[in-house]
Amino acid sequence: MPARPGPGRLFPALREAVGGLPREFWWLWTSTLINRLGGFVTTFLSLYLTADQGFSASFAGLVAAVYGLGGAVSAVLAGMLADRFGRRPTLLISQLATAVALATLGVMQHPVAIVVVATILGLSANASRPCIQAVIADLVPRADQVRAFSLNYWAVNIGFALASAGAGLLAERGYLLLFFGNALSVLACALLIYLKVPETRPAAPIEAPARHGRAGRHGMGPVLRDGRFMAAVGLTFLLAMVLMQYTTSLPVSMGLNGFSSVDYGLAISMNGLVVVLATIPLTRAIKRRNPLDVLVVAALLSGWGFGLTALADSVPLYIATVCIWTVGEILNSPTSMAVVAALSPAHARARYQGMHTFAWSAATFAGPLLGGLAIDHLGDDALWYACAVLGTVVALGYRFLRARFAPLFDTARPEPAQPEPTTTA
Repeated sequence: MPARPGPGRLFPALREAVGGLPREFWWLWTSTLINRLGGFVTTFLSLYLTADQGFSASFAGLVAAVYGLGGAVSAVLAGMLADRFGRRPTLLISQLATAVALATLGVMQHPVAIVVVATILGLSANASRPCIQAVIADLVPRADQVRAFSLNYWAVNIGFALASAGAGLLAERGYLLLFFGNALSVLACALLIYLKVPETRPAAPIEAPARHGRAGRHGMGPVLRDGRFMAAVGLTFLLAMVLMQYTTSLPVSMGLNGFSSVDYGLAISMNGLVVVLATIPLTRAIKRRNPLDVLVVAALLSGWGFGLTALADSVPLYIATVCIWTVGEILNSPTSMAVVAALSPAHARARYQGMHTFAWSAATFAGPLLGGLAIDHLGDDALWYACAVLGTVVALGYRFLRARFAPLFDTARPEPAQPEPTTTA
């Protein structure tokens, strides 16, 4: 009787997608999953404020805005702190502060107090993103970074999908459980990082003080003066504005065309389903591709996926457009982080990732705002056509970077020697 095939033969694609990454990465991945599995509050915060606490929709919008503003500021600040004092202490402090802010927000009643705590929550919660991205860039060789960022992105989305379902069940028993449950998940995440994830910050190169001065070593000046990186940040911002249209513009457009909230829910649910099912196969498919080539394709799929919404006149067609731009999203998000890691000096990785995160935060604010103005003054079809144009412009921008900086993103090219990481446990 022939031997039964082992796991390596049964799941070669999965093994190729997840194999060969450092153990510390998987502890970080697990902490991300735990954090997102308990991420109840941000999904249901507006509903809590309006349905449970009786505040107006305008106040809920204000709270969401200050939360986003805090996140935009903290992305840059946390990057600076992580490069100066270390990824681990910055990450742990941000998570402890997030847990305290979540528990406090759950018992706040006065509107001013709610706004203040929501701002603090935005500052602390978003501070972890550049730290985590810098740790991945520190731990994982360049050839595997797109794969590592994709897997982390996968964990975020799996956790978000399950947390959204679980949050509804908890909310039926009282919204306070959402806040305390979220706080406990963040504490569990912090404990796992404290126990299993070491400090990874590389030592600053000896010549850095002479070249940049003391402030230049830890400030944002060198980052902002890096023209090729800021060009990539600008492209990230433009494409993120397109991707953010799903939050407000898509449901508004579907409503204007006679579709119900149930129809929108069915269409947008495909986003999470495609992310969960397609991330691993797509990660495997792009493993040996030049990241900038991947970003060209991602920009076209994202822009034209939203652009085709102008032609949708049934729920299946809306679902098809969501699937198209979701593939673009899957390709874009982790690949752009890997490009940032390739463009950044080892001693400034967190600041570079912080600026990249800031671009996303800014797009989260600007994208829905501009989308709403476009629908009001030009019509929803004009917005979707503009998304297609913008996606094409971003693709051309990445193509220009591809032609100019191709050697930097050649995954077959040996990595330059990096400074040794600090030894803080």
